[in-house]
Amino acid sequence: MNQIYRSAIFVFLVLVSCSSLKPSAQNDEPQLKRIAYTSSFDHTSRDCYVYLPKSYNTNKTKKWPVLLFLHGNGERGNGKDELEYTLVHGPLYEAWIQKRDLPFIIIQPQLHMHGFDSVPDSYFNKRKLEDYPKRLKSGAPNRNVKSKSDALLGSMVTNPGYKYGPYGPPMGWETVEQDLLQMLETVKTNYRTHASRIYLTGLSYGGFGTWYMASKHPKLFAALAPIVGWGHSDLMPPIAKSTIPVWCFAGGRDNVIELKYFYSGLNALEKLGHPHVRFTIEADMAHDVWTRVYAGEDIYNWFLEHKLN
Repeated sequence: MNQIYRSAIFVFLVLVSCSSLKPSAQNDEPQLKRIAYTSSFDHTSRDCYVYLPKSYNTNKTKKWPVLLFLHGNGERGNGKDELEYTLVHGPLYEAWIQKRDLPFIIIQPQLHMHGFDSVPDSYFNKRKLEDYPKRLKSGAPNRNVKSKSDALLGSMVTNPGYKYGPYGPPMGWETVEQDLLQMLETVKTNYRTHASRIYLTGLSYGGFGTWYMASKHPKLFAALAPIVGWGHSDLMPPIAKSTIPVWCFAGGRDNVIELKYFYSGLNALEKLGHPHVRFTIEADMAHDVWTRVYAGEDIYNWFLEHKLN
């Protein structure tokens, strides 16, 4: 009996030893965390999303690229129970909702409402979280349908939109500049990040915010991709001096952000000698160019081609 008992114990220990070498499927899965912070803008308590990619927990030596994403006007909120609205578009929609294996730590904050919900018949007062995409236990939800436009290809459009300042439309991401820097520092301190591979992208209001943050902190980002948001020529000298690779996108049928506004800033970059400027016009698309850009592979591969010296 003693021999049988010892044999059983030996087999058990071998099985335990072998199992400890194999990471569990759960530990290997991507994670979506909520990181709390106090906003320097209004001193309120808010959260931002931090996405950890697949294999982050099991690959203990790898340092991961960081992608800071700035959403558009329609996803504003209180940074708490409304944070989920930000999952409707962008890289985190691709990684978390569509379950794509994107090799980035993604930081996704939520811009303050700044009174936009007080406008009569405001879109913000009509939206409901139950109408927004959710991560499914199995599979992924259907993608958003591309918006339709009656504008002819190449036709001029009339912008009904905003009164633009040097940073774009009013009350944008420039108001929470310090919050964004705080988030980046928190993530760099608490997670295994690649310090020379911090990337910046955003859509619409977030596109304007991308230009602003890159101009104010040109040595921080290895590459930037503003989508349907142009940059004022006054913001370009620091970007050109640091030669941050730029890939800007616009929509040929966009009646929210007119195509003609993009050229002044991009021409300024070239006049300043910037060698790494790309400008892509999705001529058949309206304002929602981001649905095509983030759903593809090119933008993520392009980011990974660049790092700070």
